[in-house]
Amino acid sequence: MAEKIVQTAGRDALGTFAPEFAHYNDDILFGENWNNEDIDLKTRCIITVVSLMSQGVTDSSLKYHLTNAKNHGVTKKEMAAIITHTAFYCGWPHSWATFNLAKEIYADEE
Repeated sequence: MAEKIVQTAGRDALGTFAPEFAHYNDDILFGENWNNEDIDLKTRCIITVVSLMSQGVTDSSLKYHLTNAKNHGVTKKEMAAIITHTAFYCGWPHSWATFNLAKEIYADEE
């Protein structure tokens, strides 16, 4: 079995304000979904980055998932190709915004 994904961000940020949401985030989304082995973590990371990019989500969550993708083996060259390929489907402005974040994440590889 691969490394187990454990998330506490929901409880850390919303545990007392929205405990049910925190539970879904930490235990279901990350605890069950991210630990499902039907898709390897690298592919799951790529899918997540593209999904967020396609929605125009360019906040800290996309930055987190770009970092997560890098940490699970997505190289700078692969990430550039992924963003470029999906730009035609997700939207050019979304891709520019994603590239700006990806450049930060992969800056150590420049």
